[in-house]
Amino acid sequence: MTAPLRRWVTPVLAVLAAFAIVAGPAPATAAPSSPTPSGHAPEDDEDPLITEAIADANRGYIRAKAQLEKSKKRQLQLALEVRAAQAQLDALSPQVSAIAAQSYRTGRMGAMTMLLESHSPDSFVRRAALLDELNMVNAQKLAEVNAAKNRAEQAKIALDAEVREQQKQANTMAREKAETEKALKLVGGLGFTGGLVSATSPVARIGPGRTADGDWKPESCSENDPTTSGCVTPRTLHAYKEVKRAGFNRFVGCYRPGGPWEHPKGRACDWSLQKSGFSPWHNNDMRMYGNNVAAFLIRNADRLGIYYVIWNRQIWFPATGWKSYSGPSNHTDHVHMSLL
Repeated sequence: MTAPLRRWVTPVLAVLAAFAIVAGPAPATAAPSSPTPSGHAPEDDEDPLITEAIADANRGYIRAKAQLEKSKKRQLQLALEVRAAQAQLDALSPQVSAIAAQSYRTGRMGAMTMLLESHSPDSFVRRAALLDELNMVNAQKLAEVNAAKNRAEQAKIALDAEVREQQKQANTMAREKAETEKALKLVGGLGFTGGLVSATSPVARIGPGRTADGDWKPESCSENDPTTSGCVTPRTLHAYKEVKRAGFNRFVGCYRPGGPWEHPKGRACDWSLQKSGFSPWHNNDMRMYGNNVAAFLIRNADRLGIYYVIWNRQIWFPATGWKSYSGPSNHTDHVHMSLL
């Protein structure tokens, strides 16, 4: 094969080899996940409700799904472009084969040799014209194929990046769904709270007496109760301070003498919905305050050593979650917390 011919054929063969890569299997798109509620706070609200966080997450899911569909359409367009470019290469391939075969039969024949073998001026001119025309045609076709290949490569690179981003978004939405379903379950769900509960709670400091294996050491009623003249355990006092530190500053009572359960042991407190005394909730403010106190205690149960929480005719244990509750008090006027 002559040097000029080699210079022309080699790029074409390189293009053919490159298309074996470019026209390979298209990247798989991530299947859209199910609609995904979110526990994350919208940027324009420092203390969003659960319902607002869910709506924000669903909007994000819809956007991600639309972008995934757009990616699929772009993949189809890319496949058509690759096939069109491959068709150009297929049309060019017979010419490459013919030239290669001629070179094999005649040996290393360059352009000058081809022209010098002309037997007349007219033959020389015709050969020169044909050689020039062939080079122009082939150069034009090769330029078109290279351009198509470059377009396909760039589109594929961009599409791969976009699909990876959409897969990331879909995975994020799936995680948000799982996290918020867990959060909803913790606070009792939308039916229990009416959606009137913050999507997040402050993180409490770990209470005293927690062992390395997560258990809690027994404690006696050894600390002065800040709400009465009685006593509370160190862990109850710690939980009391953490609830206050989280911003819940309405009326609260802890120690109560006599009777069963945790109050006379200094291991319980009742968080009222109003600044003094107790009254059942009868507006959204009171209901949301009770919801948020309960949510804070439950979200930090492992850090505070919560035994159980009672609120609004429901009782929560770490092992069982929320269950219906009926007792001497229906607890619609306060949130009860008991400590281990």
